[in-house]
Amino acid sequence: MHILYLHGFNSGPQSLKANETAAWLREHAPDIQLHCPRLSPHPAQAIVQADQLLAGLPAQTLLIGSSLGGFYATWLAERRQRPAALINPAIRPDLDLARFIGEQTNPYTGEVYTLGMDDMQALQAQCQPTISPDRYWLLLGTCDEVLDWRVASRFYRQSRQTVFNGDDHRLGNWPRILPEVVAWARQRLCAEAEQAIRR
Repeated sequence: MHILYLHGFNSGPQSLKANETAAWLREHAPDIQLHCPRLSPHPAQAIVQADQLLAGLPAQTLLIGSSLGGFYATWLAERRQRPAALINPAIRPDLDLARFIGEQTNPYTGEVYTLGMDDMQALQAQCQPTISPDRYWLLLGTCDEVLDWRVASRFYRQSRQTVFNGDDHRLGNWPRILPEVVAWARQRLCAEAEQAIRR
């Protein structure tokens, strides 16, 4: 089994959740290979980068996406038919990030770049009008200070959801729920592999 972890806006592979994921896998599931790429800050490039990486991974791959990474993970899950665990995912990042247009500095990598209207247009083009709801497990914090958790809850209303009362955008409960997420993914991927053999 593989995991492709997609970080959020102005984040990176060094983020706390990414490190928590890597640490837990090393200790409890060393058979799982984690991939956590440094995504381009420009959405058109980031989605191509993530899609090319996922295309080279086996079918037994779980997507984990946080915030903007959850938006990307949804696009990839629909395109590549993969399960995805979404942590406080963005639904309309083209609207959420419009106020950040201009020069940005990624605090994790130090990269200085300019976010433009072409980036918002790329995000708008990546929006999924419909999804396959059984593919997702949504993990939300009711005190998310960045995104309104209810927007994601409504969009993925038919998907599995775990809502943590009082948790924030970082989702401090992530290490606690991660073992259940991995178990869910293993079960789902094994079932899909068995179905493929029968076909």
